[in-house]
Amino acid sequence: MADGVATNGNTNVESLKASPVAQNVMDQSSKASAEMSNLAAARHPPSYTAATGQPLTNYHSFFSELLSWRNPRASAIAYATLVTLIFSVRYLDVLRWAFKLTWMVLGITIAAEVAGKALLNNGFATQLRPRTYYTIPRETLEVMIGDVHELINFFVIESQRVLFAENVYASAAAALAAFISYYLVKIVPYWGLAVIATTVVFFTPLIYTSNQELIDTQLRHASEVVNAQTAQLRTVAQKHTEQATQVTKQYMGDYTAKAQALIKGARHHDEKPLEKPSVKATDFPAAPKEDFKPAVVKPDIVEPAPEPVDKIDGEEPLIAA
Repeated sequence: MADGVATNGNTNVESLKASPVAQNVMDQSSKASAEMSNLAAARHPPSYTAATGQPLTNYHSFFSELLSWRNPRASAIAYATLVTLIFSVRYLDVLRWAFKLTWMVLGITIAAEVAGKALLNNGFATQLRPRTYYTIPRETLEVMIGDVHELINFFVIESQRVLFAENVYASAAAALAAFISYYLVKIVPYWGLAVIATTVVFFTPLIYTSNQELIDTQLRHASEVVNAQTAQLRTVAQKHTEQATQVTKQYMGDYTAKAQALIKGARHHDEKPLEKPSVKATDFPAAPKEDFKPAVVKPDIVEPAPEPVDKIDGEEPLIAA
């Protein structure tokens, strides 16, 4: 009877494994495992470099492979994992549950150890204790540190490439996303913004690859229009620049000629010799030829004072003296 039960159980298991649903699940599982292996193998420095010529990190190839959806099952699993993690942080009190799990495990361990020593003189936790505590090998730690270092450098390099517009379209997309997020953050919580950002990052490349021909045609047409407008503006700007240059040269030539004329005039005035005055001998008096004789001083002649007139000849004075 037992053999019959076992035979029936094995038959049921084999029939379940042979069912189309089970076969489909196993096929999808094997394909997902293979795609995850391909995604892990994509972690190597890419063949292209940055605009500065420096090599990029392993995660540039990894994220490029992940977001390209060349491994659709792996990309879908990564997207679902990230969204689940965001909702878990939002709706599940993970930190509180971690504290609860910690005191429960420690309580069970302590109770088992105390009960074992009381009943059997040997604690249950002691019997389950490993002979050697587990340690992290140095090689494993170095690999982990190297991965963290590569991941940090990936975000640092990409932020600089976006900032300095190495790819104009990527920088424009980042600017548009920041502009929209500036207004969405007022009405959407941070976890909702994280879900939206994750969805956009994962599904934008998928939409592009699915409609690549149409999108490339529109982008090419837009680029041609922009180039035509840019060429027209460049022509107009060049024309105005040439006119301004000619006017400037004309004014500069006039001012230069005037300045040179003023400088030459001042220099000619400074270098002109002094004219000697024309002096003739007749302009001066003739020198005396006789010897110098002292001047004769005549004595002053003192004239006598006039006598008073007392009388006139032949007449008597009117008044007696």
